[in-house]
Amino acid sequence: MTTLDRRRLVTGAAGLAIGGMATARLLPEEMLLRDRRPPRSRVAILSADGYSERLLDLLLTGLRAFHLDLRAKTVLLKPNLVEFIAGVEVNTNPLLVGAAAEAFLQLGASRVLVGEGPGHQRDTYLVLAESGLENQLRGQRIKFVDLNRDELCKVQTRANYTGLDHLWLPRTVLASDFIVSMPKIKTHHWAGVTLSMKNMFGIVPGTKYGWPKNVLHWKGIHRSILDICATVPVHFVIADGVVAMEGNGPLHGTHRMLGKIVLADDPVAGDFVCTRLMGLNPHGVWHLNRADQFLGNGSAERVDLIAEALPEKTIPFQVLPEFRSLQVRA
Repeated sequence: MTTLDRRRLVTGAAGLAIGGMATARLLPEEMLLRDRRPPRSRVAILSADGYSERLLDLLLTGLRAFHLDLRAKTVLLKPNLVEFIAGVEVNTNPLLVGAAAEAFLQLGASRVLVGEGPGHQRDTYLVLAESGLENQLRGQRIKFVDLNRDELCKVQTRANYTGLDHLWLPRTVLASDFIVSMPKIKTHHWAGVTLSMKNMFGIVPGTKYGWPKNVLHWKGIHRSILDICATVPVHFVIADGVVAMEGNGPLHGTHRMLGKIVLADDPVAGDFVCTRLMGLNPHGVWHLNRADQFLGNGSAERVDLIAEALPEKTIPFQVLPEFRSLQVRA
């Protein structure tokens, strides 16, 4: 066994021991990381009072402020499509996904795809149909790709929080020029919050890693999020917070009318802003606190809010008892 392999084994075991506890001390794997944070990041908070045809104009206005160069690029939209529960806003709303697809095409993208690999329901197309997203995409002639069953490529990880030296990833994801994470803003019973970074769990195929992506959960949910997002960069974020979820998310929480859509050119910055909109402390979320050190910008000094400001007062989202410390904002 090489020195590097022994180091990976030791740090992987350490990860299981410390679980989700945040600490300021750098762990051995972090000492090997390259700082890939941009000098500055931009986030746009947009108010939306519902899901309607007005979403297209709202997104176009917001996206134009980022001056994105999408010419001749293939855009992959990665919504949060977990499970269908009648009467519960669990998934990224289909109208928002459809508006995003049309907006990127109008802004010059050569092609827009939608891809997801749900972790709970093994029949992806059943969730696609029951959620209403299938009808939305068919009407727009937008192709959907089941990332759980796409052709796979072996990719070396670009961080080492889990001890995994590679990930098997869908070819559709790797071949896309511009990846957009489209989470539903929700609390999460294991991670505290589930936003654009946690949403990338859906690109890892269940056929290889189990349901609900068990191998990655065993390696540590926060650690897996960091390895995935370091290996497959998220180029943009469109977070659905029109109707959010609080409490026992991501499936069994209750609706929270937030009335916001968050756009960002940095997933870390986007998730920090979303967490603050939830009235929670992003530094208390293990993977966000770590990502702020090498992957993106969480510090307000390095983030430009180019639309609305954060509200002065926010009623914190309800969380499970083990996450109540997140309700103390920093």
